Amino acid sequence: MAAAAAAGREEPPLGLEAVVEEAAAAAAASAGFRLTAVRREPAVRLQHGASGLEPLAWSEDHRVSVSTARSIAVLEQLSDVHSGGQDMVIHRTAVPAPAAACMLKVGPKKEVAECKEKFASSVDPTVSQTFMLDRVFNPEGKSLPPMRGFKYSSWSPLGCDANGRCLLAALTMDNRLSIHANLNRLQWVQLVDLTELYGERLLEAGYRLCKADTPCGELGDFPEFQRRHSMQAPVRMEWSGICTTQQVKHNNECRDVGSVLLAVLFENGNIAVWQFQLPFLGKESITSCNTVESGISSPSVLAWWEYEHNNRKMSGLIVGSAYGPVKIIPVNLKAVKGYFTLRQPVVLWQEMDQLPVHSIKCIPLYHPYQKCSCSLVVAARGPYVFWCLLLISKAGLNVHNSHVTGLHSLPIVSMTADKQNGTVYTCSSDGKVRQLIPIFTDVALKFEHQLIKLSEVFGCVRTHGIAVSPCGAYLAVITTEGMANGLHPVNKNYQVQFVTLKTFEEAAAQLLESSVQNLFRQVDLTDLVRWKILKDKHIPQFLQEALDKKIESCGSTYFWRFKLFLLRILYQSMQKTPSEVTWRPSHEDAKILVSDSPGMGSTEDDQEEGTSKQASKQSLGDTGKGVDIDDTAEDSLHQSSDSGGREPMVEKLLEIQAQIEAVEMHLTREHMKRVLGEVYLHTWITENTSIPTRGVCDFLMSDDAYDDRTARVLIGHILKKMNKQTFPEHCSLCKEILPFTDRKQAVCSNGHIWLRCFLTYQSCQSLVYRRCLLHDSIARHPTPEDPEWIKRLLQGPCTFCDSPVF
Repeated sequence: MAAAAAAGREEPPLGLEAVVEEAAAAAAASAGFRLTAVRREPAVRLQHGASGLEPLAWSEDHRVSVSTARSIAVLEQLSDVHSGGQDMVIHRTAVPAPAAACMLKVGPKKEVAECKEKFASSVDPTVSQTFMLDRVFNPEGKSLPPMRGFKYSSWSPLGCDANGRCLLAALTMDNRLSIHANLNRLQWVQLVDLTELYGERLLEAGYRLCKADTPCGELGDFPEFQRRHSMQAPVRMEWSGICTTQQVKHNNECRDVGSVLLAVLFENGNIAVWQFQLPFLGKESITSCNTVESGISSPSVLAWWEYEHNNRKMSGLIVGSAYGPVKIIPVNLKAVKGYFTLRQPVVLWQEMDQLPVHSIKCIPLYHPYQKCSCSLVVAARGPYVFWCLLLISKAGLNVHNSHVTGLHSLPIVSMTADKQNGTVYTCSSDGKVRQLIPIFTDVALKFEHQLIKLSEVFGCVRTHGIAVSPCGAYLAVITTEGMANGLHPVNKNYQVQFVTLKTFEEAAAQLLESSVQNLFRQVDLTDLVRWKILKDKHIPQFLQEALDKKIESCGSTYFWRFKLFLLRILYQSMQKTPSEVTWRPSHEDAKILVSDSPGMGSTEDDQEEGTSKQASKQSLGDTGKGVDIDDTAEDSLHQSSDSGGREPMVEKLLEIQAQIEAVEMHLTREHMKRVLGEVYLHTWITENTSIPTRGVCDFLMSDDAYDDRTARVLIGHILKKMNKQTFPEHCSLCKEILPFTDRKQAVCSNGHIWLRCFLTYQSCQSLVYRRCLLHDSIARHPTPEDPEWIKRLLQGPCTFCDSPVF
């Protein structure tokens, strides 16, 4: 059947899945669009089996979380400019599951222990058996297997932790909800345990939501014991977008503060909305916690509805039930600037048809016919996809809904959505993935869908979860072995595998027309471009010409950084691949040492030649570790001259190296101008700051070929304000002056070398400093003495690759 229908269209019977699936495939083929999924190496093997209903999630900062039976495996995708390998570069960490079981706070410990013993030994089987088999009451299990592993994980928006990256909310099988941050890249830290805090709040309130509620019963009553557990056992949690709140200062002035909301859905249908101040550092960053009653029985899933209409933002919570209904619950955000709420709940689907709602996604779109913003809500219900289009007109809130049928012959096990274009992906356990593309009509919309058979990419596999990358370039899939010759596999090997959803041309066009203007936030797209250049060993002509036009027309530093990225990848593609493993010790050192023994007639020239060859190989192996391009170019020069007849390749490498130096110098000068602008705006006459202002000015003017009128005017104003003062930097070891002759390092007259902070150009004279994610540059840590404008400068990303700094 053609795509799923707009509201009011007659649907096929829900039992003819196989016939409808074939018709849908034929209609998709005739629709004129075709997706070619290509496997992307490497496949990442999981140490433990996947767990939870939606085990896979992809964050905005390009980290994939995989919920397993012992930990959350986190796979961070990097677009490494220092590596010549064609495989995807992945940095792997893990969030371990807590060793101790989580016990929900339902009363005093002694009383709880007595009640558990009473219920376990009750002569009423409806009490004793219910108590013994409910793992919420007995998370430790005793004779039952332990409830270890994770049930669900959710990523916050970008910019929530201390490094400006995403936070991870994790829900364990035994109902412990905690928030984690990756502050040093190698280790995850638990910032707060929300289950414990919420239990303390309920205990203080007497397990009542408000004072007007009737007093709660005795803990010894089994219904009351069940009620206290269900009101704090989380089912799902989801983050809102970053919003702005107003904070009153001591002098009664108001300042805007960023905040984020975390909604937690509990078994009894209540929703706790936590408000956190950004950056989130721990318990002290919690602003408030409000509980909302949804009225949904047996809730199963949760999602935020965020809508913007005529500069007015509305927000709500979409709740789905295991019995079938879906509705939006109003959320009162009085303290949030510019937000409005619904007056009453909005029912999206009210039939109790026993089709459980497995997953809900809300996608903001623009309606081309109605000329306004709208929200597309999609929910997986059994083997079908329920969709609802919400838009606000003069008549009020318009709701159009229907179902997409004929997608899968088995229930949908996972659903993900590309929020940039509204494309939805669903998968069933038989290895079939559906791509659904929404197409607007005069009334509502319809879907065109296409079947992606993972068996054609990975072979016979079973799928357990999918997630799409932030820019829609990749699809991550959890797979295990499928049936072979009609037999199930003896062992299950869980793997996370990747397939491409875009071509190189589509990725390049999206990077050129991007409104984000940030390479780090588009790592999945840049990885596709990197893969293409490393394979073909050249930058396509159309991309070079289009990028040069963008640089000439607007001159944004984003396009200069994109050009630098392309040149670095091209340089790596020209490098000769090491013939042996770089970490393995070479035997040439031993040969050189033996030549010094008596009786060996070797000359000093032979020793120098052997040493130079060894150094060349060693430095070539270090190119993937962030060594300067000057060194690698010399190594390539030695290798090429040894083989003979490769002068054109050497000239090409030197030419690319010169272009890289020119682009880096341009980006450095542009950032220097920005730093000098901040200095001019925030300093008084003859005020000394930690920024080497005079050195930066002299460095900018040292090149006669550099003629920038804006820079000259700015420097003139700053020199007048400095009033002939120089404020030079001094070496902390010998107190000699540190001249500003190099943008990367400072060297005093006694030879002491200090690296320079690329954000403020101050010499980092300490043993601890921060480094860019791709090891491009270093930056110093902010100090308490720094004014606010210098702290803002130190919060910036890398000026060469847009990566955050750790």
